[in-house]
Amino acid sequence: MFSTHESNREAFLEATREAREERAAERRRDEAAVTIQAAIRGWLVRCSVEKKTREHFDEVFGTEPLPADQTNTLPVATEAFKEAARFVKIFDLKKDKKRFEIFTRYLLASMDSENVKQSYVSCGMNKELTLHWIQHMKDVLHITCKVLESLQADVSSDNRLISLYLHLLLAFTATNTWRIIRAPNLEPLRPALNKLTENIMGDLVCRGLYTTLNCVLVRGLCRGKAALRGPAITTIVTLSMRPLIATNYSDKLLSLTTIHILSVPALVHHLVLLAPEALKMIQNSNLFARAVEFMQSEQNLRIVFNTLEGPYALCLLANLVHMGYEERDGALKELAFPQFNFVVTKLLEKCREYVTTKQSSLTQWHPVLGWFSRPLDQHLNEALSTVKTQLQLLWSGPVIKVMFSTLTELVKDQEPLISDSNDVSGLTSTTSTLSSLTSASLLKKAFECKLSSSSKNSPLGSGGMPKSGTYRKLGSNDISTVAMVCSMYHTATTTLSQLRMDILTGLCYKSDIVIHLWMILLSLGPTCGLKSFLDLLSVSTKASAPEFHMLMLFCDATTHLVTILDDIEMYEKQKPFSVADYAAMAYFLNNFIYKLIHNGLVDVRNVKNSPLFSSLHTLFMLLYTRNSRRRYVPNTHWLIKEVRVSSFMADFGRGKKSTQVLLQEMPHIIPHEERVVLLRLQVANEKEVLGLTEAACAAPQSTLITVRRSRLVEDGYRQLASLSPQALKGLIRVRFINEQGLDEAGIDQDGVFKEFLEETLKRVFDPSLNLFRLTSEERLYPSPTSSMTENHLQLFEFTGKMLGKAVYEGIVIDCPFASFFLSQILGEQQSALYSSIDELPSLDPELYKSLTYIKHYEGDVSDLDLTFSYDEDYLGQIITHELRPGGKAVSVTNDNKIVYIHLMAHFKMHTQIKEQTKAFIRGFRSIVNPEWFGLFSVPEFQRLISGDNVAVDLKDLRRHTQYYGGFHDKHRVVCWLWDILEQDFKEEERALFLKFVTSCSKPPLLGFTHLEPPFSIRCVEVGDDEDTGDTIGSVIRGFFAIRKRDPVNRLPTSSTCFNLLKLPNYQRKSTLREKLRYAITSNTGFELS
Repeated sequence: MFSTHESNREAFLEATREAREERAAERRRDEAAVTIQAAIRGWLVRCSVEKKTREHFDEVFGTEPLPADQTNTLPVATEAFKEAARFVKIFDLKKDKKRFEIFTRYLLASMDSENVKQSYVSCGMNKELTLHWIQHMKDVLHITCKVLESLQADVSSDNRLISLYLHLLLAFTATNTWRIIRAPNLEPLRPALNKLTENIMGDLVCRGLYTTLNCVLVRGLCRGKAALRGPAITTIVTLSMRPLIATNYSDKLLSLTTIHILSVPALVHHLVLLAPEALKMIQNSNLFARAVEFMQSEQNLRIVFNTLEGPYALCLLANLVHMGYEERDGALKELAFPQFNFVVTKLLEKCREYVTTKQSSLTQWHPVLGWFSRPLDQHLNEALSTVKTQLQLLWSGPVIKVMFSTLTELVKDQEPLISDSNDVSGLTSTTSTLSSLTSASLLKKAFECKLSSSSKNSPLGSGGMPKSGTYRKLGSNDISTVAMVCSMYHTATTTLSQLRMDILTGLCYKSDIVIHLWMILLSLGPTCGLKSFLDLLSVSTKASAPEFHMLMLFCDATTHLVTILDDIEMYEKQKPFSVADYAAMAYFLNNFIYKLIHNGLVDVRNVKNSPLFSSLHTLFMLLYTRNSRRRYVPNTHWLIKEVRVSSFMADFGRGKKSTQVLLQEMPHIIPHEERVVLLRLQVANEKEVLGLTEAACAAPQSTLITVRRSRLVEDGYRQLASLSPQALKGLIRVRFINEQGLDEAGIDQDGVFKEFLEETLKRVFDPSLNLFRLTSEERLYPSPTSSMTENHLQLFEFTGKMLGKAVYEGIVIDCPFASFFLSQILGEQQSALYSSIDELPSLDPELYKSLTYIKHYEGDVSDLDLTFSYDEDYLGQIITHELRPGGKAVSVTNDNKIVYIHLMAHFKMHTQIKEQTKAFIRGFRSIVNPEWFGLFSVPEFQRLISGDNVAVDLKDLRRHTQYYGGFHDKHRVVCWLWDILEQDFKEEERALFLKFVTSCSKPPLLGFTHLEPPFSIRCVEVGDDEDTGDTIGSVIRGFFAIRKRDPVNRLPTSSTCFNLLKLPNYQRKSTLREKLRYAITSNTGFELS
């Protein structure tokens, strides 16, 4: 009973709720219907009103623009104002574009009317309409701005409209074009009307006038060909200047002008070409100086940059530079330092920070700033080439002259520099004189003589001392001014990364700035202010002080300059620096870099990330490399006096980081001999790690090969080419098979790998095999036609391994290589400073002379009828090689001749032998660790391969000689031998003797104490084919000079693999002299008897 009552109650409540919801929904539908109906009625009413308004507008103004000759038919201004006011309120950009054009033309026509009733301005003079008219004109001009933003300047119809609307803006922001107020009775109204236009102009600025002008300029100018014409550009500039002048150049308006007008890409460039009147207007208003002064404030500069961001801030910088260039004889001279210098530096720094923050995996390339993430901006991209041209004005000759005026004045007050050509003529006046200075002491004496001064302890001399007689201080006002300007240009090289070479070229070739900076450095003290720089660096640890920027700029520019100089310019003409200057620079840089690392002034764990170190080290290594190729200072010049070799090597052995970095970055600071010892130590350590020591290699797993003397290269290649690098580094035993097919008997039966290595390399390097060729100086390099030989690349790799094995084991091989080929083995061609043309003389001196002639040719190079191609005679057939794609059709001109000579040199030394060199290096580096190469220069590397190019030290050789077969140091025959070598033989014959007994005419690098095995002399009684070794009887007979048989018909022989001289027990000194001379000059090879 109760449950039924409960269910009826719930049903009743549910029905009530549903009825309530239905009523609420009905009310909402009614309200929605009313709202929709009201909106539709309102829309219909508005449409009706808008339609009637447009109809009335058409009745008053017409449906076509008013012809210029019918201005007398203009409607009454008050009627026109009423219709126009209604029209402005309902204006729609899509529907009313044509009507607004008609209205604009009416307004401009009415401004030319002297009839008060027809002039639209008269409405503003009506007290009842003044306020409405002012607001109306504000709205009209605002609409004008919006219409301008919708137009495309590259469309001819739009272009005409842009001029029309700009004219309208110009007409109503000043009264100077209002004809009506020229009447005498209305002249008193001019001040009030000027205030009125200022009011309108102020409202226009607040509603985005500068944004509109920026939009029009960017769309019209930032394209391949400017779409805006000169009058339109002049109008825009005028419109932008009016608010500035009206507000007396307030910061707010200067900010808007800077952000929206001066940041337009290449604006000033277009002003110069298309609108010189506008440029003159800007100059007369002193806008350049005002903008620079405005951005002196860090806050203002930050606001400008943050609004623009990086790419458009760069455009602002470019326009400022161009404005400064145009006013280089006026405002720029007054503002150059510190104002202009400060603004340019700060803008560059801001751009660099911007690029750094925009680094990501999604980067795009910017032709000025490099790689960073940036939005796509078509207008900006099209204008960047012109922006680059503007930026290049910063390092143009006229601007550099103004910016470095202080530097020029300082140099005038300075003694003649040591680079005076007359001053250094005694040091080295010609290339031949320099190259003939083979004596290190002679060159050193001449160098010290030229650099001697009142400061006798100074290796740099007194050249460059101010006339006051005292050295300048690093922190003085004049030096600081120069440093700040240098800081600006250094910042430009780091920020404008893609224009770095262009900047350095401008500094080097459009001014004397580099030589002047060198004079300033010399004026800082006897060591170019080294102590002052080090003291400053201990305070400014990040080397961010302008003084370091000055030093880095000098180093970067000098590096750029010296890299381009050829030997004639550097050694003969000696311009702009003499070799004495280079010597002084090298001394300063060498000691500076050493102090940087040794004193911990840079992070030794990441030294290459230090910009200061990189600049100093790059220039220094360039000077060192040029000296290695053609010496201008003695070898001792590169040593650091305070370095004690024993302590240095001990620190290196203990793993001291600074010592390791020093040895890696500047190994020349210790003598060459010590570096050779270090190399031998590294090889020994590697052998121990790999288990390749003598004890380990004595085991049966050492490699044994059998080779026929008649097929030495083929048998060696067949058995060794497939061995792993580790096996090749181990012990290799060789068994020779003679022409009869029998094992060679005698003392050399086994373990004669040295002889095998020497003979193999001797045959491989024989030009008749066509793997290698000889230069005119008898130096080896890969043959470009080696492909005629089967498996030539495999043979090159095998040869590289064999030479690597020789270097690895310390075996000296008499094979002089062309220096350009050695530099490739060392990997120097990978350096950004590598110059093919500098290496060319080592390959083809005649071609080098020809290319140098082309470089210095003063006439029109095109008269020589050259193209970017090279004709080669290959087996009687002329083959043309193109130095660049399509090179046969590209003529060599004065503009591209530098490119031509470098491409030609690169082709001859690299392209032609690219694959051969690559295979050779691959084989060589599989044996010798490439990191070890950094210890040596190219000449030192040649010495490492072929021994020292010095006279044979007979006393040293005798001191380290071992005797067998009864011979001893006081033996009669032995004394004859040393006496003949010392007194009877010439130097050439001593070299032949050394080659006869060791297979190399040059002494070992570290002297004969390091000759392995030691030089030995053995008394022999019989021929090599009968020799079975020493016996007690033979030793006794040899010791007491007892003749068993007269050896008068026998010659001395040698076993070069053991550095052994086999000497018969001659009875006369004359016989020994005759036989020995014959033996060493017969050149009959091994097994001579």
